[in-house]
Amino acid sequence: MSRGQSGQENANHSPTLRARQLALELTRRREAMNLSREDVASRLEWSTSTVFRIETGRSVPQPRSVRALLELYGIVGAEREGLLQLAREARQPGWWHSFRDVLPDPYAAYIGFESGAASIQNFEPLVIPGLLQTEEYARATFHGGPRELNREDVERRIQVRTTRQKILTGPERPRLWAVIDEAAIRRIVGGPKIMREQLYRLIEAAEEGRTTIQVVPFRAGAHAGTTGPFVILGFPQPTDPNVVYIETLAGDIYVEGPEDVTRYMIAFDRLVAAALHPDESLALIEQAASDLPS
Repeated sequence: MSRGQSGQENANHSPTLRARQLALELTRRREAMNLSREDVASRLEWSTSTVFRIETGRSVPQPRSVRALLELYGIVGAEREGLLQLAREARQPGWWHSFRDVLPDPYAAYIGFESGAASIQNFEPLVIPGLLQTEEYARATFHGGPRELNREDVERRIQVRTTRQKILTGPERPRLWAVIDEAAIRRIVGGPKIMREQLYRLIEAAEEGRTTIQVVPFRAGAHAGTTGPFVILGFPQPTDPNVVYIETLAGDIYVEGPEDVTRYMIAFDRLVAAALHPDESLALIEQAASDLPS
């Protein structure tokens, strides 16, 4: 896929999501055979770490390795061909592959999950969510952010961000629910003109449909998001569990354990409850835009 093509074309065939589906399916097949990872490694003369990396998605297996696993698990016919096709799709490069020079592996993986998501729930306490940022606002956040980036790296990252945003323009776009602390709409990033355009962009996005924006007002006091931003990604297939993504300076974190994901889902629900109604939120955003100096 070229950089100019819409990321939505890849939404239903995200190689990152395909790799995760393959890992989950291979794990289920092994467990159905009552085999341990050590058993599989012994029978195929692999190392146990190889099986571990395949089942945890840390590496995408070659089709020949998948064939060996399917033969061991007794998977034949259409089911076998379907899983082999899944393995082939998992090895295809996504559009973000051409930006690997400026994308750390965890963030590239996040983009892969995001491109295949059916729902995105994002809480941001300090900045506007990346999927809703204008180009100038994004440029200002990169220039003023914690990482020291040269001009070329900033522009490459802006290309990534604007390409990511194309998932919101297709017919099968994900449902986006963004909860933003009032601090994010009051902080003047890039100057009043850039900030005003950014706030009006939020209003436009909410009016386009399939995007809900809510603001947690200052008067709400302490809330469930005081520990920082996070994103919950939901996927089209019921067999694909939700993923929580947390970006930190020390490294990006993925939360996939059911109990941990549930904690974040509860926190998001509590943030929604603390936030203003969507209509009231848009009114506050418009007021914030009006309050900016000319």
